Amino acid sequence: MPFMKGREPIRRTLKYLNAGKLVLKDKVRIFSVNYNTYGDHHAGARDFVFWNIPQIQFRNPEVQVVTLKNMTPSPFVRCYFEDGRDMIVDLDSRNKDEIIEHLVKVVGKTREQLDAEARLAESKDNPANFGYRCERHCICEIPGQLPCPGTVKLPDNMRGKFLFAPK
Repeated sequence: MPFMKGREPIRRTLKYLNAGKLVLKDKVRIFSVNYNTYGDHHAGARDFVFWNIPQIQFRNPEVQVVTLKNMTPSPFVRCYFEDGRDMIVDLDSRNKDEIIEHLVKVVGKTREQLDAEARLAESKDNPANFGYRCERHCICEIPGQLPCPGTVKLPDNMRGKFLFAPK
């Protein structure tokens, strides 16, 4: 499998990408991480970028994610909002777990918001779906559709028994 090559290929699996904790608020448009590739106080930011940025990109497809390396003396995250404001979060001497927990509190959606969005996105709300656990049990319940052959007999010209029978 070609996608399982490289450093830590687990980062490219769907199970890992869906397990990301950080779902950014709708107002966040750009998420930038500034860090250095050297220095002990940048180690948590490096690990955060390596392990968590793919999850953030996957869970937030409408947000631009930017990583800037070796341009700052101290690591930080800057979030740009749609109204022009920005927020800076300091990452100095934190490990990747502390960083992700803090970002979930500050710029992440709450568990209640995520649950409400999941309920709205359920498939049973779509009127085109029918079957068990949906609004309609059968397609015959939709106006303009043929009735069920179990309750109303189909016309002979629509039945294969009569179409393909030798005459």
